[in-house]
Amino acid sequence: MGGPRLSSTPLPGIGVRYDLTTREQRRVSVVAHRDGARTFNAYQEDDPDACALSVRLTANEAGALIDAMMPTHHSPNLLYTTELGLVAERIELSSVSYWNGRLLGDTHMRTETGVSIVAVLRRAEAVPSPKPDFRLVGGDILIVIGTREGVDAAAAILERE
Repeated sequence: MGGPRLSSTPLPGIGVRYDLTTREQRRVSVVAHRDGARTFNAYQEDDPDACALSVRLTANEAGALIDAMMPTHHSPNLLYTTELGLVAERIELSSVSYWNGRLLGDTHMRTETGVSIVAVLRRAEAVPSPKPDFRLVGGDILIVIGTREGVDAAAAILERE
């Protein structure tokens, strides 16, 4: 028997689906929705494409389940603190985005959404605390921090074509 295998699939406009195949060859998945909700899916043993169970959880319910499964969890990709109500998320800029080639300051991101852009990842380079005169390029990944609503608004602005 092999070990567990985890893969992820971006779901544009929805979030990210994480698929886990266990050492016993059972399949489960979690869809991490942009609004903070999670959908947990378990698949039939005899047909790994047939969903046997699907449960949608609020962000608080998902957090409680994570705490129950692994009390000292830590995710390097997502910061979610229920006490502060902040999330950090990666938002990729499409090559056909309206903002491709434009200045970061032109987005009015902080004024419009209240989020902070703390870094931009470009190829193998990270640009921490980009200034308003930073020129955006398709494929850039912006690391934003703010409220769930602010991060969703930022994603909507950055997805403009």
